[in-house]
Amino acid sequence: MTLSAPVSQWTDDAPRRAEKKQRVIRMAFEPTDSAHEATGRAPTVKEQAVEVAVFLFLITPSLVLSLFVVRRGNLSFVLTAVATIFRDLGLVSLILFFLWRNGENMERIGWSLRRAGKEAMLGAALFIPFVFGAALLERELLRAGLSRPATPLPSFLEARGSAELLLAAVLVAVVALAEETIFRGYLMLRFQAVLRCSARAVLLSSVIFSLGHGYEGSAGLVTVGVMGAVFATIYLWRRSLVAPIAMHFLQDFLSIVLLPWLEVK
Repeated sequence: MTLSAPVSQWTDDAPRRAEKKQRVIRMAFEPTDSAHEATGRAPTVKEQAVEVAVFLFLITPSLVLSLFVVRRGNLSFVLTAVATIFRDLGLVSLILFFLWRNGENMERIGWSLRRAGKEAMLGAALFIPFVFGAALLERELLRAGLSRPATPLPSFLEARGSAELLLAAVLVAVVALAEETIFRGYLMLRFQAVLRCSARAVLLSSVIFSLGHGYEGSAGLVTVGVMGAVFATIYLWRRSLVAPIAMHFLQDFLSIVLLPWLEVK
């Protein structure tokens, strides 16, 4: 008895396995219908509506709870940051599972590295008027009578010290990627299919996005909703999440990392 036959068979199968691997990669990333061909059909509107309803059932309660966030307690920034990172990565993993199950490629949710450098620079350039516009809007909303946060920002949302600021930098990178994937990439994709209207999809995804910022008062809530609509509009324009992710990252980095770091200094 020899091993020549199994080794020969393994060698013969190697090109076939390589071709299969390349086909899987193409199905995931290329903007073609090859993934749909593999499953035989695209998901129906009803299937997409049920899927997004389940997803909203998972994320909406925790978002609404921010409206009643506990201001005191034993929570720490480290615990909150680590929990947020794992929660967001878990939700992104669920979205990727949905896409895999439906045979949809990841460009359907804006995950594309084509022109990534140019898109990132566009996001950085747009961030400058964006951040000034957001600040102006919030100021005018406060003048109009909308509320500030009722109490100071909870301590578990503030980073203190070099180690926590480093963790905060990781946090804002994960949050920017995850939230744009969730609220712009995935929800926009499903809302457009169910509502048959991009404007309604932008509005609904932005309202849901703002729910997670209830601790910022009514003025902050409206401002965040408008910011979400801007991100969604840029995403529809560019058909890529790179620019919105860059803008989202810079916004959070400025408020969560850079300004506290300057205070420490």
